Amino acid sequence: MKVSEAMTRDVRVANPNETIRDAARMMAEINAGSLPVGENDRLVGVITDRDIAVRAVAEGKAPTTKVRDVMSPEVLYCYDDQDLDDVAKNMGDVKVRRMPVVNRDKRLVGILSLGDLATHEDLETAGDTVAQVSQPGGPHSH
Repeated sequence: MKVSEAMTRDVRVANPNETIRDAARMMAEINAGSLPVGENDRLVGVITDRDIAVRAVAEGKAPTTKVRDVMSPEVLYCYDDQDLDDVAKNMGDVKVRRMPVVNRDKRLVGILSLGDLATHEDLETAGDTVAQVSQPGGPHSH
């Protein structure tokens, strides 16, 4: 199965010039802990609830702080035409729960979550991915 068959196509995207308050509200609305950050139709980063907590709140920054000031510019992503098994393994290896999906022109076309894997992948692969993602030691920024 290809990523495009399992991914969620309706993706909320934060703008780097929005405030972290706006990003946090958006995360609350969609019940997600991270958002891709896009500018001029390009993926430029990812912001997580942990980025807001550690890089903003813990540092005493205001809710009006711009997303660009606390986001992670390193974006882990996959392609919509990749094999879902391979991407699931990669998500486990790099310990991410959600991965932006781009087409070969690097335009954001969706997002792949652990929930998508659980509903579209065999239970063993989905379980293995969840177990790997849940192990401590991954980067906090994704």
